[in-house]
Amino acid sequence: MAWQTGIRVIVHKQARHMRALIRRLALALLILAPAAFMAQPAYAHAFGQRYDLPIPLSYFLAGAAAAVALSFVALGLFVRGGNEAFRYPRLNLLAVPALGRALGSQALLLPIRAAAVALLLLTIATALFGSENPLANFAPTFVWIIWWVGMGFVAALLGNLWMLINPWKALFELGEWLARRVRGNGGGGKRHEGLLAYPDGWDALPALAGFAAFVWLENVYPGSIVPLHLGVIILAYTLVTLGGMALFGKHTWLRYGDCFSVLFGIFARFSPTEARVVGGACDDCHLCARDGSFASEEGCVDCYACFEAASGGDAAGRREFNLRPWAAGLVPSGRVSLPMAAFVGAALAAVTFDGLQETPSWAGAQRVGVELLGAGGISAVDTLGVALVPAAFFGAYVAFCAGIRALSGERAPLMEVAQAYVFSLVPIALAYNMAHFFGLLMVQGQLILPLASDPFGFGWDVFGTAGYRIDPAVVSTRMAWFLSVGLIVVGHIVSVYIAHTISLRRAASHSLALRGQYPMIALMVIYTAASLWIIAQPIVS
Repeated sequence: MAWQTGIRVIVHKQARHMRALIRRLALALLILAPAAFMAQPAYAHAFGQRYDLPIPLSYFLAGAAAAVALSFVALGLFVRGGNEAFRYPRLNLLAVPALGRALGSQALLLPIRAAAVALLLLTIATALFGSENPLANFAPTFVWIIWWVGMGFVAALLGNLWMLINPWKALFELGEWLARRVRGNGGGGKRHEGLLAYPDGWDALPALAGFAAFVWLENVYPGSIVPLHLGVIILAYTLVTLGGMALFGKHTWLRYGDCFSVLFGIFARFSPTEARVVGGACDDCHLCARDGSFASEEGCVDCYACFEAASGGDAAGRREFNLRPWAAGLVPSGRVSLPMAAFVGAALAAVTFDGLQETPSWAGAQRVGVELLGAGGISAVDTLGVALVPAAFFGAYVAFCAGIRALSGERAPLMEVAQAYVFSLVPIALAYNMAHFFGLLMVQGQLILPLASDPFGFGWDVFGTAGYRIDPAVVSTRMAWFLSVGLIVVGHIVSVYIAHTISLRRAASHSLALRGQYPMIALMVIYTAASLWIIAQPIVS
């Protein structure tokens, strides 16, 4: 029916934001607010109104691109080096007497992990048995805003907290401990390494496939905001994750097979903290023997298999938990595999596609889809975008790497060059992610306060916050825009620095390193302007 098709088109157009949540949440707030506890309207990207820029958008784009280009000039003049190892200052917090004891104490870690497991169980319970109204149910807001958006921010700005509190990892380790107790060895003995050997050719392909499925769920699937559907998705993920750890070993699956552990680990490379093991601890690590991607000249960095193995006895002295400069972990000391490089490209492309869905250009493509396929045209166009945008982005990146290879005199194969430079894209992905979701986290994230008191939507008021109302003025549109400009520019400048550092390590001379970076700086300038244009569309259009 035509009217049904029209309504479906409106719903999809209104529901295109927040990684499946805010796209549906914004429309639900507008329709259901009188019947729910929310009294304020919701806004796409959490912006309440159109913002008239003080100068034309083109001036912002040109200025940002010029800043990124000038940063390359400054780096070329003042940052020099060669093929020596990349080193940076570190402060081992475990060596600080009181702080070190606190950080290494199970008395601190166990309650935190228990709370994470409790939150997981609460999320599943509320999704399966709570209110069908997404606004009155704890699960959608917690999963799509607090956990998904918030954990990415934490990983980038503080460190890989996910590896410490991951509730699925905690549940699996509890199962391991119980199994050892049943076998009668009192919880000791060799740790589980999996029932099967992890196939050599897989690398991070399972994580890449899982991430692609997740991106489709958040950007295309309408049921991802429906509590019952979300609960089923979480249960399915639980089975896959626990099954993967049982089959291939806990650390093996988390390093290669679990998309969230891989993604947050990549983000944490930007962070100012690292877990390091020194003194040849990698010698007995089957994961380090497999790829060596975490090994460095001064120890094994962020390999949690090694870090866990060095947790007791004489080996405990080999462990370091270091403060380091931000972004230092993005200069790879080992090999970056092709699937891992593709994962980094997919992470950047995914958040870019999320923003692209807010633009008039994408709305036009969706209208064409509706004209050709009817009500299912929007989902078809979005699904095609989920598949083609990452492929197009990674293809463009490889093409620019071909220019790097030619101008710098590289003799390595093209894909090896692309793999070597791929972590220089991470600051861009982080900057865009923060610019895109900061307003959402600050505004729509306030929903967690009333939901904490009434997680099932049964009318409870456990903590006395059930009557809380969202304050949309906490982030103004003007503030969000200028914050976005700053984040995008700084992120690209950091990426230019990382790419320059990698180039200095690979090129035969400083001049060749600079010349080889011309294609990369061109890519950064283009993407700076494109990112700001995409971010601007929901604000100025």
